[in-house]
Amino acid sequence: MAPAKLSGFCKQGNDWLYNARLPSDITIIVDGVKFHLHKFPLMSKCGKIACMLEEMQSIHDRTFTTKLEEFPGGSDTFLFAAKFCYGIQVEFTARNIITVYCAADYLGMTDEYGEDNLLSKAESFFHKNVLHNWKDCVLALQSCESCMPRAEKLHILQKCLNAVSTMVCTDPSLFGWPMMMYGSLQSPGGSILWNGINTGAKIRSAESDWWFEDISYFSVGLFERLIKTMEARGIRSEYLAGAVMYYARKFLPGLGRWQSRPSSKARTVASFSLIPAAVDQRDLLENIEKLLPKKKGKSFCRFLLGLLRVASILGVNQTCLDSLERRIGMQLELASLDGLLIPSFSNSDTLYDTDCVERIIHHFLSSESGLTLFSPPSLDLLSSPSFEPLRKVARLIDNYLAEVASDVNLKPGKIRSLAEVLPDSSRTLHDGLYRALDIYFKAHPWLSDREKEVLCNIIDYGKLSIDACAHASQNKRLPLRVVLQVLFFEQLHLREALAGCLNVLEAESAPTGQGIAPTEIAGNVTATGETSQRIVQRDGWVTIVRENQVLKVDMERMRSRVGELEDKVSKIKLEMKKVKKSRNSLSSPCIVAGKFGCKPLSKSSDSQTDVVGSTGPTPRPSFEQPHSSRHSGHRKSLSLFRDLTLGS
Repeated sequence: MAPAKLSGFCKQGNDWLYNARLPSDITIIVDGVKFHLHKFPLMSKCGKIACMLEEMQSIHDRTFTTKLEEFPGGSDTFLFAAKFCYGIQVEFTARNIITVYCAADYLGMTDEYGEDNLLSKAESFFHKNVLHNWKDCVLALQSCESCMPRAEKLHILQKCLNAVSTMVCTDPSLFGWPMMMYGSLQSPGGSILWNGINTGAKIRSAESDWWFEDISYFSVGLFERLIKTMEARGIRSEYLAGAVMYYARKFLPGLGRWQSRPSSKARTVASFSLIPAAVDQRDLLENIEKLLPKKKGKSFCRFLLGLLRVASILGVNQTCLDSLERRIGMQLELASLDGLLIPSFSNSDTLYDTDCVERIIHHFLSSESGLTLFSPPSLDLLSSPSFEPLRKVARLIDNYLAEVASDVNLKPGKIRSLAEVLPDSSRTLHDGLYRALDIYFKAHPWLSDREKEVLCNIIDYGKLSIDACAHASQNKRLPLRVVLQVLFFEQLHLREALAGCLNVLEAESAPTGQGIAPTEIAGNVTATGETSQRIVQRDGWVTIVRENQVLKVDMERMRSRVGELEDKVSKIKLEMKKVKKSRNSLSSPCIVAGKFGCKPLSKSSDSQTDVVGSTGPTPRPSFEQPHSSRHSGHRKSLSLFRDLTLGS
């Protein structure tokens, strides 16, 4: 195999040799690679090797072999240092600067062993070129994984992290300008100065996500260090949360299956090649959970629910699961139904992890414990803004119950515990619970009436709307005892609603036309106050108020119609009186019949009428009895008229 030549060095197999007429007198082994070199070039530049040779007192020996353990950057970085010792020109780049910096410190290549030694040159390049350029900072940080402990000891890692954190708050179009990091180069108005010239550009706050993509190539440990550094420097939590969410979505594909995918456009400042870090998903998720700030928001809550779903799949530790459930519970009112539908990955037969949802509800109640102390709830509490989260969670859980109720493996005890975990004051209407139970009964037709009655005990029939009562009263899946209770409350609701509306209408119309005293009006309004409040709680006062005007119009029409009927009745009474007076003077019934427009009936017609009358339905006298006595004379007159017309 022909030796590979490279700037005076050649490689034979796994060994490196320097092309010189003098034989090699020192062999250095780095990561299993042998370097056959010469003592004096190394001793003149490397303090560590010089000390090693002096201690061994083998300067005049023909050969010397040593092994460098845990060398920063490995064999490639040592080759860089060896070339520098032999006076071969080397090139500093953002990808090798940190490893070269650490290797120069490891070998002791200070100015004590030569002017402008490797350590001073690396330090100068690092501070002048790398720390003021976004691209170089990102590349330098990504390449420092192999020498992280020494880079931390030399504080160069923290300097890079600080520089990146500073540039996150800066306009990315200014990266690479020959200026300080905006320490004193600002005008009194806040504009950025370049060589004393006002550029007009402003230092931007962290309002964009252009840096998310670049830092997503870091390893988990380095990414964690960067986020903590940014947090210490005061970057707003929502932007840190955005970076963490972007990083998690990139390395946890399960999040993208049910959440909105990140933008296909790479949000990066510089077009440079980065190698994605190899991460362990379980370790990543456990670290991501620790980095998440304490914040609330619909998108953030949805992200937490996605993390919880992936965590259940990956089997993370229980501490991480508990923390995610607690975070979700603190903002459960912002969760969505599809987010709560977490599949069950345990040995349970159910489709969804209902135990997890129940624990989340308990965390919510513990965070909202101040609201659960009011029992029974007052109207002021129900209408207060602080009570709104509890109402939202109640509606969410009712929809969740309706969704999981179709699972044939869901036990009755579990659906009851989920329904009863929230306090009674959280639901102003129980229509959602009734809907969930109806779906459950339909999916579980084998349940006995006793089991159904036990489940129906979670419903307060007094909190069912009129529509729900109407549906339940005709629901064949409900036990008979439950239907009877529903019918009772349905009639009660209708009676209360009608009485309350009529009392309010009378109170409103009394001052204009009825002449009722103000004290009486106030008494009527006060008497119906409690009923009105119940109507508000059950069906909503807004709907009733809107229907008041329609009811007023209907009442006026009804009054006018009743007046017309009374006039007609009065006319009929007058006619009946005339009939009574002239009854004895009439010679034939036909005259009376002709007077009222009736035709005389033949005998055959009379007999046919008798037959039909005998076979027809029997009139219900009990239905006529409750009417007022003022119409009794009217009925008698009608009977007399009927006798006169049919008597012949």
